[in-house]
Amino acid sequence: MKKHLLLFAFSALALTSCEDDDVQGYEMDMLKGEWKTVKTEIISGKDNKTVISTDTPTGCSTKNITEFRTDFYTAYTGFSGVGTTCTSQKTEGTYTYNEEDKVLVFKYDNDMDRPNKVVILSSTELKILQMHDSIDIDGDLIPDLTYITYKR
Repeated sequence: MKKHLLLFAFSALALTSCEDDDVQGYEMDMLKGEWKTVKTEIISGKDNKTVISTDTPTGCSTKNITEFRTDFYTAYTGFSGVGTTCTSQKTEGTYTYNEEDKVLVFKYDNDMDRPNKVVILSSTELKILQMHDSIDIDGDLIPDLTYITYKR
């Protein structure tokens, strides 16, 4: 009987470990690829509802791309310019992702860690809450929240 209990305990432990790996693997698979920035919103930190400002890319910045690979490589390609004359600059780095806490941390070359909370992650949409560089925009002495939405 003890052998059966011991076998059951090890089996349960092994299955639990595999389940966590599957969740992370599934979310990493959804994250990989190229994402275009479609909206940046500043929301009141006081109620996390009131929209202070919304910015949608225009002109060359509509081409901005954030890329993720499953080997924890990330790159941001930003476009700037006037009219049809756009130039790009690519910044590379690494990222970490904790599927339990939904924390995505960017670490671009020659920069500090930039943690973000994943609010939405699907095959077509990624929405993050910046957990860094929070400032008070509306003057109520409470840091406001920056949400960035990406689409494929």
